[in-house]
Amino acid sequence: MSEVHPSAVIEPGAVIGEGCRIGPFAVIGPEVTLGAGVVVKSHAVVTGWTDVGGGTEVFPFACVGEVPQDLKYRGERTRLIVGVRCRIREGATLNTGTEGGGGLTQVGDDCLLMTGSHVGHDARLGDRVILANQVAIAGHCQIGDDVIIGGLSGIHQWVRIGRGAIIGAVTMVTNDVLPFGLVQGPRGELDGLNLVGLKRRGVDRAEIAALRAGYQELAAGEGAFLDRARRLADSSDSPYVREMTDFILAASDRSFLTPR
Repeated sequence: MSEVHPSAVIEPGAVIGEGCRIGPFAVIGPEVTLGAGVVVKSHAVVTGWTDVGGGTEVFPFACVGEVPQDLKYRGERTRLIVGVRCRIREGATLNTGTEGGGGLTQVGDDCLLMTGSHVGHDARLGDRVILANQVAIAGHCQIGDDVIIGGLSGIHQWVRIGRGAIIGAVTMVTNDVLPFGLVQGPRGELDGLNLVGLKRRGVDRAEIAALRAGYQELAAGEGAFLDRARRLADSSDSPYVREMTDFILAASDRSFLTPR
């Protein structure tokens, strides 16, 4: 059984999972599917072709599943998928995808999207991503697992941020960020590795040492940045270093933040 406040609007066609709680003046659109135990609090809106995973909480005045903020959008049917156990805090906005971007915006499991944060069209967020207050993720971005983005930061469209990276507060990121990277400063400079995050996740000390050595090779080695990454990929046996070099050598629409 689910609990639905009498003032809530559940449009015909919506699928409400077992144990959901929908608060006063909330609106659930006709193509929405809520998994078991989802909580939609007062005055929140979940609309569009949107699936919300079990155990997720949507806080007051959040807007989940509205159409993309893209002038090329012409009403095509596109989708938003939110994973399980996410927390979408007050005033956050998540848009569906666009036809030109693959038609899907996706948020992974166990994510925390704080007050006023925005996930733009066709963006893909991994698991356990944290967006602090007022973070803006532009269209087509790819955010890896375990990424933390500090408050009032903006991520430029098409940017990729690798797994385990951390972005400081009040930072504009316009280029790709290496896995496990540490970025800070108003115009987003790569300033080392997220060593604190690696230690908190229990990464072996030998792997951290290998990552630090690999980072130094990328920062100070001979030749162009991509040449250094290719040499590092050929010489290192560390899976963490290989993840970093694979990320660098993959196709991208942006350039990289390179080590100082």
